[in-house]
Amino acid sequence: MTDMQQRPEEEEDNIPSFIAVGELQKYGIQVADINKLKAGGIHTVTGVTMQTKKALTSLKGLSEGKVDKILEACMKIQNGLFITGFECLHKRASVVKLTTGSKSLDKLLGGGIETQSITEAFGEFRTGKTQIAHTLAVTAQLARQDGGGQGRVAYIDTEGTFRPERIGPIADRYGLDRDEVLENIVYGRAYTHEHQDALVTAIAAKMVEERFALLVQNRNSHFYPSR
Repeated sequence: MTDMQQRPEEEEDNIPSFIAVGELQKYGIQVADINKLKAGGIHTVTGVTMQTKKALTSLKGLSEGKVDKILEACMKIQNGLFITGFECLHKRASVVKLTTGSKSLDKLLGGGIETQSITEAFGEFRTGKTQIAHTLAVTAQLARQDGGGQGRVAYIDTEGTFRPERIGPIADRYGLDRDEVLENIVYGRAYTHEHQDALVTAIAAKMVEERFALLVQNRNSHFYPSR
């Protein structure tokens, strides 16, 4: 058993960072319509509110009237359009700083890579970006007091640079079982931008069901070259 599996979750770990769309059923939304949202790649209440009405009505089987009811239900779940600063502070309690494995880099980042945020690493070829991604795939599984997120890791690879054999030595450094660390990494190789989008949608659904601490996309812009 890994430390991630053995240690009982602390009270702050139980603070949800999202609400699954299944909660909409409690507010009068039919299961069939909730399934249509899921089929469209929308699995959380926040995910619904991030969509335009035009985008939601483009989903097969969702009329404008149904979309209005869904958005109204989302607003009720989220307690309206605004929250107090105290409520915002409470939500921020679920944010975790993941160690990069380097104390100096962690310090520059204010404690590490922040969860529930997008962090982009960029630089010249062979400057260590992929190595950081491999290290984070391990450290994200550590207990929170050790600089981890105590969760699984999703790794979407657009360049074919993920090397599972590089995970073992990193796991050894932190006293983790090599095989179990690899079992906690969900890997997907993307070959086109459409395939990449499909992988992101698929892992979003999985993240609603299981505890994930990190999503790595190496490289996110591979199929979107700069002009």
